[in-house]
Amino acid sequence: MKRREFLTSSMSAALLAAIAPTFFSTPALAAETVKLGVMIPQSGPAGLFGPSCKNCTEMAVEEINKSGGILGKQVEVFYADAGGSPSDALKNAVRLYKGEKVDAFIGMHDSAVRGALTNLFKGEVPYIYTPIYEGGECAEGTYVLGETPAQQLAPVIPWLAKNNKVSKWYLIGNDYNWPRDSNAAAKEYIKAAGGEVVGEEYLPFSADNFDSSLAKIKASGADAVLITLVGGASVSFNRAFANFGLDKQALRLGTLIEENTLAGIGAENAARLYSSSGYFQNINSAKAAAFAERYYEKFGSDAPALNALGESCYDGVYLFKALANEAKGVAAEKIASASEGASFSSPRGNMTLTRGHVDKDIYLAEAVDGRFRVVETFENVPSGSTCS
Repeated sequence: MKRREFLTSSMSAALLAAIAPTFFSTPALAAETVKLGVMIPQSGPAGLFGPSCKNCTEMAVEEINKSGGILGKQVEVFYADAGGSPSDALKNAVRLYKGEKVDAFIGMHDSAVRGALTNLFKGEVPYIYTPIYEGGECAEGTYVLGETPAQQLAPVIPWLAKNNKVSKWYLIGNDYNWPRDSNAAAKEYIKAAGGEVVGEEYLPFSADNFDSSLAKIKASGADAVLITLVGGASVSFNRAFANFGLDKQALRLGTLIEENTLAGIGAENAARLYSSSGYFQNINSAKAAAFAERYYEKFGSDAPALNALGESCYDGVYLFKALANEAKGVAAEKIASASEGASFSSPRGNMTLTRGHVDKDIYLAEAVDGRFRVVETFENVPSGSTCS
């Protein structure tokens, strides 16, 4: 999947002709509202993350509306599916952008879809991209909340090398730009830590049999595996990994293994499994604890587990509020002028936008008894953004 594989110069005109709705919205809250388009995966490999994303978005909107809204206006949310191909997501975005005339977009989806949307928006509508990603996005009008490899991997790989005595890494991910670009960065961090890459492969999203990959990992002598598989593929791979007995040979580090994915993997299949993220639902902070309490109070004890991807949507709504307040308006050009240094309070702590990205604390957690337990905290890790 290439970032702009599905785009052509004539596509926008064709998309504008499409009128059949594929989204739903909250009821209109006032005669004049701030309209927010929220692109989350409701289908496809990342559909696992969709329910928690929607719940966290609803929480943020409800809180903001109860406190007076944004610039005195209530927030109205329009959801659209971003779990399919970039071309499908693009059609859904156009219906919100040109049909519903939303004021801004929040996106929690893969990087291929992000590339399609930045080409569509061209800086003419504010676009907040919330999930972890490969870094390097500097498109006009795009603001990034997610962790980068410089945050998830640069401090973590040397820590694992020192504390777990690992040096031989096998890299496995799905075949698109986030895993490939993340692994390109990982190779530098592995080399700097005195390690080596002993294998690397990329699989289609449809892959459901990992026997060949597991045999390669075993034969490589790897003592660490970096996993950049998405959703269901990650669940299936990690289950097979444990059943193959490879958890005795190598530890695993995932940069997209969150609480819902861990539940799918199962405690019995998660020995020596680590995850690197800017948020886990049980991080030790008053803000995170209060957020988790409100979440389960609102949605019930059996709600989709809180996780970094869902929580990032909550932050996305609050970042937009902060940007609109700084700009004293929602127009893209006003927000662009006022964006540097915009801050807001998050369950992760206080967040400040710097060069279109956010420096943040990074947590390394180990799966223990079906839950993540933070074993190390790296404070205020720079995003590595080179945007001007």
